[in-house]
This record gives sequence, C-alpha cells and structure tokens, in this order.
Amino acid sequence: MKKYTITVNGVAYDVTVEEGGNGAAAPKAVAAPAPAAAPAPAAAPAASGAQGSVKVEAPMPGKILAVKKNVGEAVKSGEAILVLEAMKMENEIVAPQDGTIASINVSVGDAVESGATLATLN
Repeated sequence: MKKYTITVNGVAYDVTVEEGGNGAAAPKAVAAPAPAAAPAPAAAPAASGAQGSVKVEAPMPGKILAVKKNVGEAVKSGEAILVLEAMKMENEIVAPQDGTIASINVSVGDAVESGATLATLN
C-alpha cells in the first residue's frame, strides 16, 4: 500500500492505493480531510507600506504579468489592480470594493499560490 496526500481546491485528502498483483491499483479515498499545509510565504512587498484592512487575494496559483495600480491610487469596485496568468490565460484581479491601494505585495514575474495576499485596500 502507498499513501498520498492530494489537495483539491485547497482541501487536502489522504488517499491510500493498494498495489494489485495484476498491475491494477484500486484507490481507496479516506473521507476525512487531512490538515492543510500552511500556504507558502508571500514574496517581499514591491511597494511596502502600511497594510490595508481589505485583502485582495489570489483566486488561483499563477504568475503576475502586470501591476496596473500603484500605492495611494483610488480604485472603484471591479477595477483591475493586477493581471495574473494562470493556465495560459490572463485574469484581471479586481478591487472587491471602493477604496485606496494601501499596499501591493507582489511584483511582475512573481509566482503566487492560491489565497496569497496580492494587495490591500483601505
């Protein structure tokens, strides 16, 4: 038997696979999720300042292609702050609400994990 931990949508599952004599393997999933590992630390802030009260997080893992706003700029809800490339598609990361950019925590070329804080707003 071999044991693996598989993560699906941020939830870790322990899976045991039995090795059969005929080359076939029968997977047996364990119902209880395993404790999730801590997310990788975020890259050093590009423009570090005070952190805002509203976090803008990465919805998926990817690479930062562009930073469209700077610290101190006002943004409206739905306005693009960053461009994240994931699965060869460019995804605009938008402001969740009206506010002012308090910090940009990534720079162009950074690889980010799902849930990583990309920017903060006040």
